[in-house]
Amino acid sequence: MSSAKIGKEELLSKLAEWNIVTETVEHPQVSTVEQALPHLENTEGKFAKNLFLKDKKKRLYLFCAPHDADIKLNDLAKLVGATGGLRFADASILEEKLGIQEGSVSVFGIINDTENEVKLVLDQRLLDETYTKLGFHPMVNSATTSISPCDLKIFIDKTNHEPLIVTIN
Repeated sequence: MSSAKIGKEELLSKLAEWNIVTETVEHPQVSTVEQALPHLENTEGKFAKNLFLKDKKKRLYLFCAPHDADIKLNDLAKLVGATGGLRFADASILEEKLGIQEGSVSVFGIINDTENEVKLVLDQRLLDETYTKLGFHPMVNSATTSISPCDLKIFIDKTNHEPLIVTIN
């Protein structure tokens, strides 16, 4: 297992290398969606809510949905077949597996999950072009990088992850 993790600049370079079109907005550090939204008022698309979770058997999940999705962990546990429900994973595991810190959780973290130990779970609206652009933290919570749903699919494919697609009501 490699201990070197890809950070913001390396991520943005890799996205460009993969011909993924991005728009990055720098802003003060934010820890919640609510704190981020005022800084993204002039940004096209939908900001994503991202949760790093584990089940009783210590299986890890990265769940991504539109920021205003009504997410109930019990319902999500049923959708993904999690044993013993879902809870937030420890910050140390987040940093070890995805190379990011609390408050910076993002789909982009899977670029550091080279062993495929984290199951990516996506709300179907992130892929079905309900939104023209999707905003995620680029490994840090002091910026937001927007990409298209089509480019999100390319990113996921390039990181060798097979997402579980769920519908959140």
